[in-house]
Amino acid sequence: GGLVSPEGSLHVSIVSTTSSLNMFLVILTILSCMIQTGLRHPSLKSEAFPTTPGDHKLTIVSNGRTRHYLLHLPPSFNSEQATPLVIVLHGGGGNGENAAKMSRMSKKADEEGFVAVYPYGTGRFKQRLLTWNAGNCCGWALDNKTDDVDFIRSLLDTLVTHYPIDPKRVYATGISNGGMMLYVLACALSDKIAAIAPVAGAMNHPECKPAHPVSVIIFHGTEDEHVLYGGGAPLKRADPNPRIDNPVSFAVSFWIRQNKCSTRPIREEHGNVIRETYSGGDGRSAVVLYTIRAGKHAWPGGERGSIFGDEPTEELSATDAMWEFFKTHPKR
Repeated sequence: GGLVSPEGSLHVSIVSTTSSLNMFLVILTILSCMIQTGLRHPSLKSEAFPTTPGDHKLTIVSNGRTRHYLLHLPPSFNSEQATPLVIVLHGGGGNGENAAKMSRMSKKADEEGFVAVYPYGTGRFKQRLLTWNAGNCCGWALDNKTDDVDFIRSLLDTLVTHYPIDPKRVYATGISNGGMMLYVLACALSDKIAAIAPVAGAMNHPECKPAHPVSVIIFHGTEDEHVLYGGGAPLKRADPNPRIDNPVSFAVSFWIRQNKCSTRPIREEHGNVIRETYSGGDGRSAVVLYTIRAGKHAWPGGERGSIFGDEPTEELSATDAMWEFFKTHPKR
């Protein structure tokens, strides 16, 4: 259906002259059809899905755009054994490698035996200085109305299809613009994502009506000047688009209400780190807030995002804390 060469009728008149010419034209027709089909359906191009441990740079097509992602498979990876997946979104101006370096999530994946994936946002330079369209931030992705929800949905569907990903143990984290994007994903893909862990990101999504509970663990420093703990306009920003961020308390209150968690937290304090846990939500969901006194715009226990980035606190490893949270909050 639809694969016949437009010159098919001409072939029929010539084919009767000689069998060798017949074979040549049949092959030519098949090749022509294959080329035309490939042009009409670029997403049908076959791509290997590697199973060897380590990092693999891969692409998928989303909304006609080739999107990149870095996939990390742990040494214990077994194509027959169901494994959790952790998505890590870079901040504004970063990329997949930057997110891997900052979060040190691949090391944790190797220790705990889960798959980590680092998607790339979009930008003028294809694989550098990238952003996410998180509703009111940031940069190129916002200006061009990039559909990043569709990209992450397609990426998840692709990974679950080709790898033994446990669909009940799909988690996501990210920093800054990536943290903002997490809230958008939790609202739109609550059927796919069990828990999110925003680091230094505000929930600014105006319309959020998730159909399912999503557990949330938040990390935010009180002296963050890029995404203020108390909300408002950033004191420092690279994004030319003006914005007003909601306070951290807005996200906490929203997800407590959404998940129907207890409104009375269990509070723990160690040095400059305060942990507040709101448990008992639908589907055993929970909301946890880590407040870092004097903490800035950085990944606690990770690496600086750039040579100009803020120094992370060493009093807490956000990666360790979120993984412990993820492990106990799958989809029910």
